[in-house]
Amino acid sequence: MNPRKQISDTHPAAEELQISLIRNASMASRMSRIRSISASVIQLSRRAITRANPGLNQKELRLNFISYYYGDQLADQLRKYLDEKTS
Repeated sequence: MNPRKQISDTHPAAEELQISLIRNASMASRMSRIRSISASVIQLSRRAITRANPGLNQKELRLNFISYYYGDQLADQLRKYLDEKTS
């Protein structure tokens, strides 16, 4: 049993099995899972941004995503670049 105390809704035996499976998985399998989880998080985040800002167009929604995850400065630089490119 894991000596660490943590709040979890997973039964300790199931958690131990999950940890064992992760430890025994190949690096390729681990990376595949990481990519899949990352893609899911990005998709859910974009969906939440879209729902919270129903009046924005796709460009503004994408810039909001960049602002939230990479900062206002990068989003502003990208906005300026895109505006110059389309002018």
